[in-house]
Amino acid sequence: MNDKDISEIVEKFLDGDHQAFAVIVDRFQKKIYSLAYQILKNHLDADEVVQETFVRVYKKREELAGVKYFTSFILRIASNYSIDLLRKQKGHSGLAEDSTSLPGDIQIKLSQNVATPLDEYRNKRIMKEIRKALEQLPPKQHLTILLHDIEGYSKAEIARSLECPEATVRSNLHIARSKLKKILITRLDHKEYI
Repeated sequence: MNDKDISEIVEKFLDGDHQAFAVIVDRFQKKIYSLAYQILKNHLDADEVVQETFVRVYKKREELAGVKYFTSFILRIASNYSIDLLRKQKGHSGLAEDSTSLPGDIQIKLSQNVATPLDEYRNKRIMKEIRKALEQLPPKQHLTILLHDIEGYSKAEIARSLECPEATVRSNLHIARSKLKKILITRLDHKEYI
């Protein structure tokens, strides 16, 4: 479904077609869930973000008439709410879900060869370190790297979603990658992973 199709569905929704809203939900709920889970690392919170995003879209339907890029609009709502939840959770200790045992976990192919059990163990440990390093980034940098490097959005799409210049996205991406590199070099240098 391209931007033109989405615009047509949004127009139908604005005209009162409730089926069009169901199509919007169907089209975007997985993307929103994935984005929210990458930020919050918790399935219940990601579900809350999905639900709240669509509630807010429904409540703001009058504003949709002026929205040029609906995908950016809905992702901005989801990312802002996710960041708000993340900020509220800072300082609150709780049991975090073990993301290594959950479906939808980020997987990076670290080797082209068939991995031995030792290689698999090392890869899991490295992924754990990458996740920890990502969590140390400020929310905007964390979100930018998730949207670009993990979700595959272009810099222009991210700029529209975050309502900032594309140069800011490039800068946040560069800074986030540099910070990740420093964190990982420090963390992995002290451990026997590689």
